[in-house]
Amino acid sequence: MRTRAKICGITRREDIQSVVNAGADAIGLVFYPPSPRAVTAEQAAELIQAVPPYVQTVGLFVNHALEEIQQILKTAKIDILQFHGDETPEQCQTIATMLGRRWYKAIQMKPDLDVATEITRFASAGASAVLLDAWHPELKGGTGHSFDWTTFPKLNIPLILAGGLNPDNIEQAILTTQAYAVDVSGGVESAKGIKDQQLIERFMQGVLRGSANC
Repeated sequence: MRTRAKICGITRREDIQSVVNAGADAIGLVFYPPSPRAVTAEQAAELIQAVPPYVQTVGLFVNHALEEIQQILKTAKIDILQFHGDETPEQCQTIATMLGRRWYKAIQMKPDLDVATEITRFASAGASAVLLDAWHPELKGGTGHSFDWTTFPKLNIPLILAGGLNPDNIEQAILTTQAYAVDVSGGVESAKGIKDQQLIERFMQGVLRGSANC
């Protein structure tokens, strides 16, 4: 099965076309104001209008309250919720159930973290997948750093690889981790929030090569 791919941090309508043409499976929209890739609900709604069928939209939220996400979803019809903060499994489950959305959780690969146990906690609460990202003491994703891919676990839940991915390392990343999916943001940008069509195409070509050789 081909490794799935999400291009995150989309801020421009023309970048959606580049992502779709390159064959990505999902588009990520960031609702975390400190991020240089953040969009408002109104901006997200306009971007979603350009997303064709069979390409999913994922909303990235960081420690948002239920009411905040609910307000955003009234305007922007996001398909999947990505919790990227300090949310507990119970909080994720409650919010997703109340809003009728599938969800997954991003976990930062902190030193000494019992990754398998942490993944199991969220899987048991109903997560459709778990995303593993590089750890940073302050940033919530978008660090541009990777972690030791040899520590990527093999568990019976879809696992998404993120952190420091780019067209030059994506093939090796997939070969090493055999991740269900990969998530890239800064690695396919010419500037923060500005995607580069050629980099996206090269990235997706690497995804295909890595998938074929797994």
